[in-house]
Amino acid sequence: MNPFPVVLSAPSGGGKTTVTKLLMGRRAGLGYSVSCTTRMPRPGEVDGVDYHFLTDEEFLERHDKGEFAESALVHGKRYGTLKSSVQAVLDAGHHVMMDIDVQGAAQFAAAYPHAVLVFLLPPSVDVLVERLMARQTEDRQALLTRLKSAHMELHEVDRYHYVVVNDELEAAVERVGAIIDAEERKRERVRGLDAQLAGLIGRLEQEIQSFTKP
Repeated sequence: MNPFPVVLSAPSGGGKTTVTKLLMGRRAGLGYSVSCTTRMPRPGEVDGVDYHFLTDEEFLERHDKGEFAESALVHGKRYGTLKSSVQAVLDAGHHVMMDIDVQGAAQFAAAYPHAVLVFLLPPSVDVLVERLMARQTEDRQALLTRLKSAHMELHEVDRYHYVVVNDELEAAVERVGAIIDAEERKRERVRGLDAQLAGLIGRLEQEIQSFTKP
């Protein structure tokens, strides 16, 4: 089976990071591409684990060198995924799990056409607002900015291959896992399938000939 990137997008508070982390902890054959960002770390976040935290100057230098598979300016902060991080996971034979916004997902899909794009929908606006407020990391103006971004992002859902409603966390994790299972079984992803089919067809032709001999 040929490994492929799995991109999870959602409005802020939609649960894409949580779902990604739970899948990573429960499922073999997955690797995580740690994104870069210029925003400040949130409580509990570790540099190099949750994100590569860069200054604006460091980020732009890497961008100008063409090191990013995708990059975007979100809520005034820069985010990006390094090509080298993605390729390292694929070369190890693992699917690449990524949680990125809709801007980055569009760029990434252009660079990696075999990527699987999954959008996590909140069950309601009330739940989305509740999740954002529970973070207690942003003021009212910042929350308004994120809600406006969510409004824009929901108009981009038709770019995605799958939609999962994150109404219950465990169920959402299972649904995304089922998507990965299904994608692994797609004909074009099965390694060596053409040779296997050719062998089966050739052997059947031999059997048919043996039955038609007098």
